[in-house]
Amino acid sequence: MLVASASLGLITPLVAQASDINIEEMNSYSRSSKSSNKKFDSKTFSNEIANANERVDGIESRLNEFEAGGFSDTTVLDGKATFDVGSVDTDDDTYTGETQFMYTYTLNLNTSFTGDDNLYTRIKTGNHSSWSKTKSVYNTYLSSGNGNGDVLEVDKLWYTTPIGDSNHTVTFGPKIENYYMHATTPSIYEPVLKAFTLGGNAAGYGASTSPGAGWAYTSDNGFAMSSNITSKNPLLTDEGKQSWATQIGYTQPNYSVSALVNMKYNGWTDSYFMTTDGKARSGDGNSTNVGLRAWWRPTGAETAVPSISVGYDTSETDASSNSNTTAYFVGLNWTDVFNADDKIGLAFGQPQMVEGETIEPFLYELYYKYKVNDSISVTPTIFGGTSKNSSDVETDMTGYLLQTTFKF
Repeated sequence: MLVASASLGLITPLVAQASDINIEEMNSYSRSSKSSNKKFDSKTFSNEIANANERVDGIESRLNEFEAGGFSDTTVLDGKATFDVGSVDTDDDTYTGETQFMYTYTLNLNTSFTGDDNLYTRIKTGNHSSWSKTKSVYNTYLSSGNGNGDVLEVDKLWYTTPIGDSNHTVTFGPKIENYYMHATTPSIYEPVLKAFTLGGNAAGYGASTSPGAGWAYTSDNGFAMSSNITSKNPLLTDEGKQSWATQIGYTQPNYSVSALVNMKYNGWTDSYFMTTDGKARSGDGNSTNVGLRAWWRPTGAETAVPSISVGYDTSETDASSNSNTTAYFVGLNWTDVFNADDKIGLAFGQPQMVEGETIEPFLYELYYKYKVNDSISVTPTIFGGTSKNSSDVETDMTGYLLQTTFKF
């Protein structure tokens, strides 16, 4: 564009000057000069001027094409790159402490067409493998984990718009999860392990990227209600695995409470915060799941007082035995403890387990997030827990992670 602008600046005056030349006088001078071998006439200069004009028109056309293909001024782009260096040890040697260096790269695009609506697209890639992205009994899947094998993919895609007044919105898209359509935020704890997202990523709030649609209502006084459905197969077919979630909540600046009922059909199961038995239950593949959530945060800057997020899930199937499962979660965040904008996180809980399990599962994480500047943060983390492995033997797990995040 700089070259094109400079060229236009040089060519335009030349064309203007050429158009002011008395062609007939120059032609007369050409005939009377004996030292000139080249003959000029009005046709010669007319052709040159036409060629110059064509070149200018061509440059302007290319500039217009560039501007037409430029980034829309109604689209906002932001992104994040995450570097994860870590290892996991287990008593049964499923993971032997080998150190891995992994990454995730994310681009978020938000486009508005009316000023009130939004088309959201998330493009993502990463090279996580083994424990950092495995939905296993140890619950070691990282919230940053992505295993796209260095290939950029459209990870999320949906559209949301208000209907009637601004209190009602509808959302739909080919790649979405239930919790993006809920009207009330279930938790404000910032997790490292994916198991601790949403106040416990168990039966109630467990979700999967699928086609989906939903409605949400948010009143001015803090009351909110939403209902949405997602399907792992073609939407609203009898054969598809489906999740239909309805939530009611109430939110004020420093606290929130909510309750959710999630009906799951045709074998829909979740894996991030549960035991092996808690996931693999018998029955007809349908379940009724209830998630209770609440959070509170201090109104001032008291560094000694953390924000608190809690969650409790229960799930019921029609199986003749082991039909009920439960899970709980507690998450604490302290901010501005040692430095401005730093954060300490502590979370623990019981993964979703059936009634009768002889080994009670437990999971925890503890981290310190240090902000180098507004765009870079470093988060050393330790996590671990107790589980029953595939051989029905109690086993302990301990993991170590150093996470560096770059936001732009």
